[in-house]
Amino acid sequence: MLRDLLSGNFSGDAASIDPAQLAGAAGLPNDPASIAALMSQLRGAMSNTGDGINWDLALRRAEEKVAASQEQVTPEQRAQFDQAFNIAALWLDEVIAVSEITVPPTLITRRQWVMQTMPVWTQLAEPVATSIADTLTTALGDQLPEEMRAMLAQATPMMRSLSGTLFAMQLGEVVGELATEVISGGDIGIPLLAEQQAALLPQNVMEFGDDLDVSVDQVQIYLAVRELAHARLFRHARWLRLHLISAITSFAQGISVDASKLEELASGFDPSNPEELRQAMVDGSLIPPKSEAQLAALAQLETMLALIEGWVTVVTSEATHRLPGSVSIAEMVRRRRAAGGPAESAFATLVGLELRPRRQRDAAAMWQAVTDAVGNDARDALWAHPDILPTAADLDDPQALVARVVAKAAGVEPEPDEVDQALEALLRGDGPERPQDPNEPSA
Repeated sequence: MLRDLLSGNFSGDAASIDPAQLAGAAGLPNDPASIAALMSQLRGAMSNTGDGINWDLALRRAEEKVAASQEQVTPEQRAQFDQAFNIAALWLDEVIAVSEITVPPTLITRRQWVMQTMPVWTQLAEPVATSIADTLTTALGDQLPEEMRAMLAQATPMMRSLSGTLFAMQLGEVVGELATEVISGGDIGIPLLAEQQAALLPQNVMEFGDDLDVSVDQVQIYLAVRELAHARLFRHARWLRLHLISAITSFAQGISVDASKLEELASGFDPSNPEELRQAMVDGSLIPPKSEAQLAALAQLETMLALIEGWVTVVTSEATHRLPGSVSIAEMVRRRRAAGGPAESAFATLVGLELRPRRQRDAAAMWQAVTDAVGNDARDALWAHPDILPTAADLDDPQALVARVVAKAAGVEPEPDEVDQALEALLRGDGPERPQDPNEPSA
């Protein structure tokens, strides 16, 4: 394919290119319609002189993915879920000190979920897609003979466009698959929908309930409570959405592609065995081990996701204690969030970032301990500012956090730490004396 590209002979159906193998290597469906669409997109990519990635391809691919299986929301479902949301709002009012959302909750189809969440997915994926394109062109430039490098320089925009096209279509494939797995707007843990928007996917909710020996109305109410709790938390903690998305984006921008792995794969690639390339793309082996800075950022991000999931779990449990099947539903939700679905795993390998709250149980136990000690209002006040939010150390030792919030509730001033003592000394003028400047007039 590269030979034809550099010689200018590539038309999308060159004899040296097997479209089926290319689709298989990229992890895309190997059916005639998908292959025809892939080749059409690649031909379009070759004529694209821009440097950016056409993320509309990801959206279109995701929409095509869900088109065949999507079901519309029926009037009967709308009536059932409206009632579930009304009950959920009343029950949540009893157990949280968080104000209601001002946007009515809604029901969406799989396609609507794709359309409304794709801007966030592309924001998370763009740093990795850019890194792949940069590494690919650099690696090719290092490997090519000197006489061909000028030719590569002319073909570089086209190579970047082709790389971006393939990546966008892979992302669309993953997001389309995710649309068949998620049950709500907050199901992944991060705010994918617009601010304050709570939403359920009735088709997926019904499929989720098929695996439970619990009545449909109980499942609907329980999931409505969880979704409203998630949306209300992000309305209450206005800083939380930007804080979380910024943390994810910063982590993603630090991801690179291992050029040596890419070169090793290219040098030994067997065109008759595209599975080797496809496996390298989906198992994450092209992404090098995380740096210390990335590991620290990831730990902070995982703690934040766990705190959100743990809080939602605790308040949902308290709000749904009237439901006979709440324990069974809660366990099913916990297992889904802990394990993640196939599409979530595919996104993790594609972008190099897992969105699972690994410390979900620890966070739930911590929030429950705080609730038991000081009540709902003091618990929810911890979301007022990122500086007072519990940390990973508090997940390790919840009792230390409980002692602090109990003391604060009782009006007891906490013991000053080293920073507080240093500041107090500085304000009193007790800090270390500054050497006298010989040019400074004496007092």
